[in-house]
Amino acid sequence: MKIRMLVGLAGNEYALSPGDEREFPDKEAIRLIDAGYAVPVAEEKTERAVAQPATEKRKKGKADVVSDEDNGGGDR
Repeated sequence: MKIRMLVGLAGNEYALSPGDEREFPDKEAIRLIDAGYAVPVAEEKTERAVAQPATEKRKKGKADVVSDEDNGGGDR
């Protein structure tokens, strides 16, 4: 069974950090999950939702443009 570690775990054959995924024998994987050290990894057959990017919302009002009229405030 493939599990994702929630805590660090090291043994003779591995050193795992939180977030690492590894295949374990079912009995050992269930023991680690029951102890709260890991969670099962869902099989790749499941679909994953993709968030749509948020559209930009702007307040209505004057446009953000620079006027080409001379206001007399610059050096020429």
